Amino acid sequence: MAEHENGKISQRGSTRRVFLKNSGLTVGGVVLGGALGSLLGGSSEPASHATPAAPALTVNPAEALMFFTPEQYQLTQAAAERIYPKDDNGPGAMELNAAIYIDHQLASPWGINSKEYMAGPFYKAEETQGSQIRILRKDLFLLGLKSLDAFSSKKFESNFIDLAPEDQDLVLTDFSEGKAPDISGVKSTLFFNLLRSMTIEGVYADPVYGGNKNMEGWAMRKFPGSRMTYTQEIQKEQFVKLDPQGLNSHMSH
Repeated sequence: MAEHENGKISQRGSTRRVFLKNSGLTVGGVVLGGALGSLLGGSSEPASHATPAAPALTVNPAEALMFFTPEQYQLTQAAAERIYPKDDNGPGAMELNAAIYIDHQLASPWGINSKEYMAGPFYKAEETQGSQIRILRKDLFLLGLKSLDAFSSKKFESNFIDLAPEDQDLVLTDFSEGKAPDISGVKSTLFFNLLRSMTIEGVYADPVYGGNKNMEGWAMRKFPGSRMTYTQEIQKEQFVKLDPQGLNSHMSH
């Protein structure tokens, strides 16, 4: 509709509205205002709305599965807890998210032995040469979990996760001593050693890798964590107790 200016009819408003309508700059027949309106000759002012504050982060984004299925994760939790159980000194592997650490490591290039030569020819390794296997770590771990359940069912007629802690210890002991069946041609001892070493790493590694929740693993050892320098503390005569500090604490430096 034309606008009136000093008793005369102006076509400017009508032309502007036709342009906005044809160019898709209207929503439900309402002309968009603000900066866009001023550019097009409009006089409408944008409504004043305060930008809402971002919600506080209440969970650790590192606590997410990247490799395991929920069932595999729960089984890993149960096995890791028997290797590093909760006691009077503090939380165990389950509370410290050791299984999350294991999950992330197996999902990484480390899980597929990316930095190791894995092609043939293969020769029987001497005892002093350590682990010389063809299977990838991620595959060994998954097959090991299946073997853990199968061996538990055969020995106690129940899955590992449903066994009493004492029976779980007996199963893991058999794996550590090589008394459980081989896993795809690999001694059960190798799987147990992998599980044990990764559990301990998950308890004491920096939380940025998924484990050591709230740095409680470090707190039990009175380990101060990752700090840029200890110069001032070293120069003091008395022992200085420092709260643990993770790698992400350096982000603001």
